[in-house]
Amino acid sequence: MSSLAEALLDGADPGELERHELPAEYLAAHLRASDVGKYGDTADKDVRDTLHVGRVPMPEIAPDEVVVAVMASSINYNTVWSATFEPVPTFEFLKRYGRQGSYAARHDLPHHVVGSDAAGIVVRVGAGVRRWRVGDHVVVSCVQVDEQEPASHADAMLGTEQRIWGYETNFGGLAHFAVVRAGQLLPKPAHLTWEEAAGVLLTAATSYRMLVSDKGARIKQGDIVLIWGATGGLGAYAVQMVKNAGGIAVGVVSSERKAEVLRRLGCDVIINRNDIGMGQDAAPTPERTIELGKRLGREIRRQLGEDPHVVFDYIGRATFGISVFVVRKGGTVVTCGSSTGYDHHFDNRYLWMNLKRIVGSHAANLQEQAECNRLFRLGHLSPIVSEVYPLHEVGEAARLVQENKHTGKVGVLCLAPREGLGVTDPETRARIGEARLNPLRNTGGNVEWNASAVLEGAV
Repeated sequence: MSSLAEALLDGADPGELERHELPAEYLAAHLRASDVGKYGDTADKDVRDTLHVGRVPMPEIAPDEVVVAVMASSINYNTVWSATFEPVPTFEFLKRYGRQGSYAARHDLPHHVVGSDAAGIVVRVGAGVRRWRVGDHVVVSCVQVDEQEPASHADAMLGTEQRIWGYETNFGGLAHFAVVRAGQLLPKPAHLTWEEAAGVLLTAATSYRMLVSDKGARIKQGDIVLIWGATGGLGAYAVQMVKNAGGIAVGVVSSERKAEVLRRLGCDVIINRNDIGMGQDAAPTPERTIELGKRLGREIRRQLGEDPHVVFDYIGRATFGISVFVVRKGGTVVTCGSSTGYDHHFDNRYLWMNLKRIVGSHAANLQEQAECNRLFRLGHLSPIVSEVYPLHEVGEAARLVQENKHTGKVGVLCLAPREGLGVTDPETRARIGEARLNPLRNTGGNVEWNASAVLEGAV
């Protein structure tokens, strides 16, 4: 256990934290370049085979960077992509980035520390950092941008040098420490625990841009919004945002268990995909797509009398053609991903002749993330953590997401020795209430591990 980690767990003040040296190595979930190609033609690429937890070297930080002691992180689907080396090995991203030279060269390593979410405490700041200090409690954005690129000043997501931290860069959040740019930080909502806050920024802000931002669908009161995968990390936040905006949320799920989760979130209409004959089709034929679209449309009209104004789709190949078909005339399909495949097929007649729109959306710029983070601070959005794992079981946590056996967000405790820590505004927490703050938790009681064992990775 490093003396800095011990000081953090003992509640050291900023001055004491600055007196402790950064450790030369730290515990991190990482991939190894030597594992690329390991799966071959294996149908089930089990992420537990390639997600390693062990010590990696602490990098030198750039003038515009900070080191965050990660109290908790969470699993995003990009960690599944990373660990299966699909659609391309992330080491290709790191090599390309490293060719820029200077501090970018640090990222091109034979190991890749993954993870695109984190909540923790700033323990070091670079010489050029102005707005953050050692001891600040922060959440970390997944978006790294080049502020010297003109496009970034119109919308950071348009910059050609925009990268997703912990996926297209190294030194990610599933670790005891993370190296991030100062422009990735936002204040942690003070009433949330570490694990709650760590499951917020990537998925919630992505949903915010897709639905609320002027770069997305711009939902309004009364809009009917069809949400695929409505109990996933993106979908469960989408349900909350539609309800907050005065809209009507229509959630599609794959089981009665997940339907019950949607009821807890207040979803207006819940459709089990099995009830309309969808099953688990990975790539429906054109004829099948139209038939399923008709069935889904009939069910929505039966319950609401209208077609959806907006369809929220991150599922991809299995759903996209249905989304284009089922959205109303003049409606919008907004997409941010393709967990079932990138090769989408749809009948273009239903798009152009009905004046529909497809909007591509990717993550969120810092202003959108700040607006979304504010909604959490005000208590208008609730975390959607369903389960929490220790760092040494990160493979099991990622496997749960890989097999779509989870709901909401799967949290990972890193330096935090147990759940429930990190709250500095208990009054707001009491006002909002535990039930509202944790609508997806299946169990009472906190998971706890021996703090020393967690720090040493010896559990």
